[in-house]
Amino acid sequence: MEEILNQASKVAEEAEVFIVSSEETPVEFETNRLKHIQSKQSNNVALRIVKDGRIGYATTTRVDDIEGLIANAVATAEFGTTARFILPSLTSYPNIEVFDPDTEKVTQERMAELGQAMIDALTGHTPELICEAGVTRIITDVSIINSRGGQASYKQSAFTTAIEGQLIRDTDMLFVGEHWSSCHPLAEPGDIIRAVLRQLEWAREQALVPTKSLPVIFTPHGIASAFAGPIIAAFNGKTVLEGASPIAKKLGKRVFDKRLSLRDDPTIDYRPGSSPCDDEAVISEVTPLITEGTISSFYYDLQTAALAKTRSTGNGHRSQGGQPSPLPSAFVVTPGDTSFDDMLHDIKEGLVVEQLMGATQGNILGGDFSGNVLLGYKVEGGQIVGRVKDTMVAGNIYELLKQVTAIGSDTRWVGSFLSTPSIYCPSVPVASK
Repeated sequence: MEEILNQASKVAEEAEVFIVSSEETPVEFETNRLKHIQSKQSNNVALRIVKDGRIGYATTTRVDDIEGLIANAVATAEFGTTARFILPSLTSYPNIEVFDPDTEKVTQERMAELGQAMIDALTGHTPELICEAGVTRIITDVSIINSRGGQASYKQSAFTTAIEGQLIRDTDMLFVGEHWSSCHPLAEPGDIIRAVLRQLEWAREQALVPTKSLPVIFTPHGIASAFAGPIIAAFNGKTVLEGASPIAKKLGKRVFDKRLSLRDDPTIDYRPGSSPCDDEAVISEVTPLITEGTISSFYYDLQTAALAKTRSTGNGHRSQGGQPSPLPSAFVVTPGDTSFDDMLHDIKEGLVVEQLMGATQGNILGGDFSGNVLLGYKVEGGQIVGRVKDTMVAGNIYELLKQVTAIGSDTRWVGSFLSTPSIYCPSVPVASK
């Protein structure tokens, strides 16, 4: 890294080297059987420079081709964006635990056993169920160094377990599934199995819902599929800077129900979305986005923060080898004090949305969503009475979340990027064939 930085600093005013090395071991199952086990290693080097005031950027998987990497970065700088940021200097970082050595020790055989145990439990309950499953272990080393003396490095573990089941009966197709992720290894898949078994039990019967506005409970998975896209776009510092976000000029104003609070939090120990710093070596911090319904902040990387005349929130992340851009680390919705059962018991006729399909095809920047209910349940008299088919829900997050009936206490992580309880909305447009 030092050699790349030294050589790049000779031809540019500023330079930054980012290296990520990872070993990924996925164990995959298809149609209830083990499909394959493999291990993949990757090394990526990214060089960002500022030459004549413009940003140049290049990546390579060859750590020995320093001259080629620098030449490519210099070439792109000629047409690059004007640099407004200042790279961070040497600093100390918070002690955030993101590596568990036990994850590295989990054998491929044990991973295969976990996957097969999930499939066996679900097919034991529903023999016709066709399952796909995956158990993945990832060990990542990240290092960053820049020409202003800033430098950071950390090691991270991630363990992900997922299962999806498909049940086909004549023309009826049912999809169920669950996934789990942590820096810790999964010891036993009991919670995942119980979650999917509950889905199967709730979906045992079919029920019809009327075409009209109904009270709807969005489970954590339902929130991820319906609300996450518009929220991520709205609070992105780049979108705000461009004036495309509907909340760009509403900082300090109440937009949502006072029960709703949201923060971006990469400081939680042993979460895959956590880290001591972002991909620009900016210190990780908790960023309140919504505080009791009021817009508190937006999230920025170095460049967008400089253009907005504010500071980076430590959200400069690199996606698929690209330049840093503002992205969330881990969205955390503050839980309420209402249980899921209490929310159910309050509904005379309504819907529980577990998973939407195609919800992001609407006007995301405007807060709109519209999608088919891939998995959802009819509620009658405070009880789930069956699964709904051929049903769509639609709405605008700024209208639906302006006044909610309750925020649940049933917080859970959806993947690595979202921690949320269920949210109970009093009136959501529902259409059913």
